[in-house]
Amino acid sequence: MKLIDKIIKNTLLLGTMLVAVSCEKVLDQQPYNAFTDESVFTTPARATLALNGVYDAAQTGGPSLAGRGYPFGAATIQQGDNRGEDMVNLQAFYQITYQGTYTPFTANNNSMWDNTYGMINKANIAIEGFKKAAASGVLPAATATQFEAECRFLRALGHHELLIHFARPFLDNNGASLGVPYRDYAVTGGESLERVQKEARPTVAAAYAKLLDDINFAEANLPVTNSGGAVIRAQKSAAIALKQRVFLHMGQWANAVAAGNTLIPATVTPATPSNTRSLVGNHALTATPNGSFGFSGGNSISSENIFTVKNDPLDNGSVNGAPAAMYGSTDLLGRGLVCVSPIIWNNTGWLAEDLRRTTLYRNGGTAIGRAMMTTKYTDYSGRGDNTPIIRWAEVLLNQAEAEARVATGVSQRAIDLLNMVRNRSLPNTTNQYTASSFASRVALIRAILLERRIEFLAEGRRWPDIHRTAQDPITELRPVGIPAKVANGGVTGTTLAQYGIGLSVTTGQPAIPYSDFRFIWPIPAIEITTNPIIVQNPGY
Repeated sequence: MKLIDKIIKNTLLLGTMLVAVSCEKVLDQQPYNAFTDESVFTTPARATLALNGVYDAAQTGGPSLAGRGYPFGAATIQQGDNRGEDMVNLQAFYQITYQGTYTPFTANNNSMWDNTYGMINKANIAIEGFKKAAASGVLPAATATQFEAECRFLRALGHHELLIHFARPFLDNNGASLGVPYRDYAVTGGESLERVQKEARPTVAAAYAKLLDDINFAEANLPVTNSGGAVIRAQKSAAIALKQRVFLHMGQWANAVAAGNTLIPATVTPATPSNTRSLVGNHALTATPNGSFGFSGGNSISSENIFTVKNDPLDNGSVNGAPAAMYGSTDLLGRGLVCVSPIIWNNTGWLAEDLRRTTLYRNGGTAIGRAMMTTKYTDYSGRGDNTPIIRWAEVLLNQAEAEARVATGVSQRAIDLLNMVRNRSLPNTTNQYTASSFASRVALIRAILLERRIEFLAEGRRWPDIHRTAQDPITELRPVGIPAKVANGGVTGTTLAQYGIGLSVTTGQPAIPYSDFRFIWPIPAIEITTNPIIVQNPGY
């Protein structure tokens, strides 16, 4: 079936109710085909279920799209990690992603494209429905506007995910490269389908402009606290944090600082980082580095979480989508398919005393031996761990980097923000950074980028950082493209002999230069066939 037809069919089969249900789905206990198109937005309860359906699509795409955690149920973590060098794929599951051997026909890139646009289309249909519901008096205008803001937040989040996988970074010629189609209208057939087939790929810059428009609308209209479910429903702080992230990707450092300043107090407390709370949303670092992880410890719902995609044992991305299943040690009932790479573990910039080494990782069994495995996700059998999308730690490190980049020298504010995140994991704060730790602002930025690799290890944030810095204006900060990695399946044996701070690492998987066409994913072949106006990425 052609891709656009699949999206339309998926939408209409749901009666535009947008709630994906199966034997595991619990958001709506009524069958998805129990509602007609006309009845969906005729009551406030049904309109709310439609909104829940958009969030459900963010988690697992939809019943006809073989979710497996695409786009944000867990796939954003797994694909983001395996495109980088700090996690090692041990068998065949993510080998195509890990080695960069994807084609226009492979499942990883196709699933991300299909499911993300499926979510976006559901958001667009819901937005139109909310507006009609407000006009007819079914929903109060304020409620309809908030629901629209939540959908536009998800729409922006989805398009940004597509941009970092399928397009060159904004900093490559100021966004002049081909971006991805920015779908801000519902595709339900007829005229809307004809419109899709007449719209070529915009530039990266044009896509980012629309993305920022969505984020600004979300920020202006989202509540400070979402009564529908804090953290798992978008709030004002989530829109601000996403905008700050996007400005980093655009290289607009001053704008990133301005966005961050609406969340971060002017005075922060690096010595006791959990004491600094956000100006919007009351977010703060947890007292320990593992405080926002672990199914038994609150399922990733803490003061540190700004936006999280909800999973639970009855509603998740399946064994093939859940991070605990894929990343978990075999001796803890995980599948042991992805481990921490010696590349990051052996880095001397990651101090031996750092509590993250012992509270978030363990010597665990894999499908082929022993390795360092993450324990950020712990529901190995139920697969109910939530997906952390934005944490307060990221906001602090985003701000530290942006402050460091706009400064003419070594920024003390940037150091303080960096220390907030780093100090939490250091029992001996005499090892915190000071201005004398850095010979230049570039050295400080490099330290912040390393801290990001450590703090967000096994959270899928490595690829976005590789992508956005690939054409960094400070050339010495650019990665080579996709960095060299340990060979696929290259961590083997019955001991941890390859792990040790300062030990050399053998990289059997060569780097892929930025100039190589494989740096970005191909547009799925079915999209090109169905919609010939969409130009394929060069080289595929």
